[in-house]
Amino acid sequence: MFSIPYRLASNRVFAALQTVASGGAPRPAVPAPRFATPAASAGVDDAPAVRLLTDMLSVAARRNASDLHVEPLEHGWRIRLRIDGVLHEVARPPRHLRDAFITRVKVLARMDIAERRVPLDGRLRLVSPLPAQAAEDYRVNSLPTLFGEKLVLRRLEALPENLTLAALGLDEAQRQSVADAIRAPHGLVLVTGPTGSGKTLSLYCFLQMLNNDSRNLCSVEDPAEIQLAGINQVNVREKAGLTFAVALRALLRQDPDVIMIGEIRDEETASVAVKAAQTGHLVLSTLHTNDAPAAAARLIDIGVEPYNLAGALRLVTAQRLVRRLCPQCRVPARESAAVLRAAGLDGDQTIYEACGCESCHGIGYRGRIGIHEVMPVSAAMRERIVAKQGAHVIAQQARADGAATLRETALARVRDGTTSLAEALSATDSP
Repeated sequence: MFSIPYRLASNRVFAALQTVASGGAPRPAVPAPRFATPAASAGVDDAPAVRLLTDMLSVAARRNASDLHVEPLEHGWRIRLRIDGVLHEVARPPRHLRDAFITRVKVLARMDIAERRVPLDGRLRLVSPLPAQAAEDYRVNSLPTLFGEKLVLRRLEALPENLTLAALGLDEAQRQSVADAIRAPHGLVLVTGPTGSGKTLSLYCFLQMLNNDSRNLCSVEDPAEIQLAGINQVNVREKAGLTFAVALRALLRQDPDVIMIGEIRDEETASVAVKAAQTGHLVLSTLHTNDAPAAAARLIDIGVEPYNLAGALRLVTAQRLVRRLCPQCRVPARESAAVLRAAGLDGDQTIYEACGCESCHGIGYRGRIGIHEVMPVSAAMRERIVAKQGAHVIAQQARADGAATLRETALARVRDGTTSLAEALSATDSP
């Protein structure tokens, strides 16, 4: 749960929730947001559960939460927000509102309200009454649990206006390596990392850098969460037979210059992607590996021929997200010289840790930044890939080529005060 400073700063929100739960409704200063669905009639919009939903989505937007969790409990229910990658409990509304709240979400997301036995997916839109504010889209998923249906609402945000390589967290040398790779006429560029590490946002940044009238840019995604102007986006529909591999083969007949594949999951998709990269196309995709050197070994393991991979692969990046320390309240950390040296820092290095204030709602962190390992594929590395040498040998070659590890990049962010040592160590593995 949020710490005491957050609760003190949020008394107005909780008071509003209590008012909603009791049936009262103070007149807002501006018109309340409305849902873009015919189901949102005027009479229903006055219901306490509906106002509770609107209020919680507004809180999620103000706190820049990525997900809103609605969780049934044995004796009630709770609402949690994922803020900067960490879940925080924000409310435990009255038990009698739970079913109405969940039903309301499912109606707005065009989900079957009578089906509670299997997981369901839907999507809803919240339209702001202010013309200057864009509508907010949410992807909704339901899951039957022991105590009832659990919902997760994922905010589908528009691309940040300042989406650049620098904004992603790459340093100057890394930015140059990435720019060189994606401006090449052909080749395979991979972004690796676990779920929720910002891989798709990085690919969108690459696409935006390449997006102009002289190129045909296409993407295959599951699903396409953000609409990108000037890019031909295809949604995977596996039930209809439209898999990544099928869509990719179709795109190759569409005269593409750049192809973005949401994820390489199997041998068929990997082989088609490598072939496309070898035949004059720039291919961008993601892969689930712990670091950049493991990407080549992973593709070979799933069936890609080493000599084809070596000829196609141009650059691999690995990334994690770490929380930024709140600049208003960060304080010098009281770590011993032995701890600092064990972590790879100088014993007299001044580093900072989280404290918590009104500005960051008592959390001590505000926002996140990417930690990147950027590995250009050199001639020596191609030889190691052809020889089917393992990830460890490729990692040694990457170090010899000058690539920094994820841990080294994370510690650089600790030195400059961007994040804490605890964040850096928890997000990265020892080299």
